[in-house]
Amino acid sequence: MMNYLQTNNFPVITKKRHTYLTYHGLEENSTYVLKHGIVKTSIILQDGREFNLSYITKPDVLSLLRDEVSKYTDQPFNVRVESQTAEFYRIDRVRFWEMVNSDEELNNYVKEYYRTKLSENIVRLQRMIMGGKHDAVCAFLYQLTGLFGIRLANHQGVLIDFVVTNEDIAGFCGINSRSSVTRILSDLRDEGIINIKNRKFIITNMNYLLDYVPI
Repeated sequence: MMNYLQTNNFPVITKKRHTYLTYHGLEENSTYVLKHGIVKTSIILQDGREFNLSYITKPDVLSLLRDEVSKYTDQPFNVRVESQTAEFYRIDRVRFWEMVNSDEELNNYVKEYYRTKLSENIVRLQRMIMGGKHDAVCAFLYQLTGLFGIRLANHQGVLIDFVVTNEDIAGFCGINSRSSVTRILSDLRDEGIINIKNRKFIITNMNYLLDYVPI
């Protein structure tokens, strides 16, 4: 996918930290592919709260979850830049689907994309409904180690090399109150499961978190 986009010189746009690429529900005539950077996807619930879906940290399609023929379509979620900058390929939606349908390799990629997103959504729902707030936070912290984790020397643990706010954790875990997240993190620190240094988490007991990850 990335080689194809680069070879065919598709336009690249750059966005700064905490700016939005797309907004949930607004019409858009382009498909976007993350080239470089970190973004967060989210939706707006009926009560007005923002529910976070995922961090995306590697090249990936960001707005493919609609029909193939409409020139304009409602965006499935918000996409906000979380790194200092992020770069995106922008492709006309209709042209993108023409490319996919005429190239077997791209077509297979899109099928795998849908399978992967479905699997991610199932895991996310499991995290939400199969345990309480504590369980959801533990599972989310474990997920962050896969995205941003750096193993420290001398068995000191795994550094999550990315600043994640308590508000964002609440949004990912379906917790209404940021103070609830603060209390859970404080308990985990008291139990020796995590440390916090320079606003970043250090996981000192991965096995503890793994117990809360849906299988």
